Amino acid sequence: MFEGHDPYLVALSVVIAILGGYTGFGLTARIRGTPDAGHRLLLAGAAFFLAIGIWTMHFVGMLAAPLPPGTVYLVLPTIISFLICALVVGISLFFVSVGEPSVSRVLSSAVLLGVGIASMHYVGMHGLSGDFAMTHDTGMIALSVVIAIAAAYGGLRAFLARQGGVQLALSAVAYGVAVSGMHYTAMAGMHLVPPSEGSHHHVEGLAASSQMLSLVVALLCFVIAAGFLLSLVPDPRRKAAAEAVAAIPQTAVAEIPPADASAVPTSPRLRPTPLGGIGQPPRAAPAPRLPVEGADGTHFIDSAEVRSVRADAHYTKVHDGTRERMCPWSISEAEAQLDPGLFVRVHRSHIVAIPHVTLVRKEGDGAIVELDGPSPHRVPVSRAKIAEVKARLGLARRHA
Repeated sequence: MFEGHDPYLVALSVVIAILGGYTGFGLTARIRGTPDAGHRLLLAGAAFFLAIGIWTMHFVGMLAAPLPPGTVYLVLPTIISFLICALVVGISLFFVSVGEPSVSRVLSSAVLLGVGIASMHYVGMHGLSGDFAMTHDTGMIALSVVIAIAAAYGGLRAFLARQGGVQLALSAVAYGVAVSGMHYTAMAGMHLVPPSEGSHHHVEGLAASSQMLSLVVALLCFVIAAGFLLSLVPDPRRKAAAEAVAAIPQTAVAEIPPADASAVPTSPRLRPTPLGGIGQPPRAAPAPRLPVEGADGTHFIDSAEVRSVRADAHYTKVHDGTRERMCPWSISEAEAQLDPGLFVRVHRSHIVAIPHVTLVRKEGDGAIVELDGPSPHRVPVSRAKIAEVKARLGLARRHA
């Protein structure tokens, strides 16, 4: 696959794909933690850096390949290849960054992203012009597309885990493997033959030499490197919110007595049960208030007003029965702080307040619960949590 390729340029192409992936995925991770007005800007920036990473990696790989002397690159197909790349990357990122990323949505995004990478590659290859004819092995074309889709799916899944910098780095590495693996697999199935040995069609049009392409690629490498360094700058919203939470007097938390049955309505359906079970270590005292961000700063709401908590990238959205507001805590931090006698994590991305549940209904493999308030809303319950939720609501006895 790499026979005759410049090993240093091959290594550089993989690094460029990884850096572009890290920058793009890092910007996408911030989409859910910003006001709606900034979503489009961040999505456009993420798509731009991911597309630039794919496109630049492709042409660095082309510069590393042993092409015949006199080979030039037609400008129009080269530009079209970048536009295809930017379009499919933007659409796939939109699918996984808006709403709950279901398996079908992530799989569709991975297929779109993989096919888009492959399309960009072969359109870009069509831009090669010289004294030769180009052929491709059908089997290698299919294999390159499968590699791109599989690795793109792995990268998106790692990104959606959102467990911090390590997961983001893993998603970027998987993304780099997706792009470079597809490219060099496709290159292994490409054959350049003299015009006399195959049909040759010289495409006329504006062309650029390898030297000109090298200058463009070098400039884009600097753009990607600058974007990568900027992505390492901490999110100011996250930092400000963390400082606001740290400023809460610790005595306020210490003075809150541990939750007991008297703190819950006496309805048998709302009887609290320990979340951790026998043998679990004692949990931290429940937080009296949750920080939420507003246009004028960070506010704090009493945990008794909370109906549900929903994971939203590195942050969460807290629903108070009227509307959702952004909280700087992660879903794990919220679970650790909230009273386990009142709150239960019903899904990997959702926590609900059991006293506010007004409806539970089976739906598909899981279930849904409805929370009360001026604006009632529904929350999904995973299949593994149905039995626990029913027990907390006093429904398990009916099936005993």
